[in-house]
Amino acid sequence: MRQYFENVFGELLSLIQDQDIRNKTVDAWVLAAEQGGWTKPEELEKMPFTLLTDCRGINLIEHTIAVTKGAIGLANSITSTYAVPWWNMNMDFVVAGGLLHDVGKLDEFELVDGEYRKSLAGKCARHPISGATIASKVDLPLEIINIIACHAKEGEGRPQRVETVMIHQADFATFNPMVMLKGGTLIV
Repeated sequence: MRQYFENVFGELLSLIQDQDIRNKTVDAWVLAAEQGGWTKPEELEKMPFTLLTDCRGINLIEHTIAVTKGAIGLANSITSTYAVPWWNMNMDFVVAGGLLHDVGKLDEFELVDGEYRKSLAGKCARHPISGATIASKVDLPLEIINIIACHAKEGEGRPQRVETVMIHQADFATFNPMVMLKGGTLIV
């Protein structure tokens, strides 16, 4: 699986300057796949990015890439426009955090009789918690663990890095329209 993750995320992984963070980002995906029992790339390529709404065929890998690219774009537009020193972002954290924000879904989901559903692990702890645990196990920096743990509702009202905010916004920009489309509130 290591080779698969290196290939599928290669373009984005190459943007991470810190070799240790780059390697540990892949390590986290490999560990998550092992913990979740995922051995076939095609299972991941069919895995919906959420079980909460109709994904319209968008899988977890595509979602991960879109969120990461969206967060990079948002971070670049802000840092190239705002001249405030506290707003400086660590782009390695943005990229690694984007790639890892949903890594816990490999523990949260299972495939039974051709259907993706919530696993027992997923019923006990949602993906921000399991993902943060996975990141901790591979010794990723606390800043990246904050991104993973706080990118969704678990992070509401919690201290967050500015990079966490970028991932949260990019994530919900890809999720909310799906929910709105299903609910009839997205104007198309």
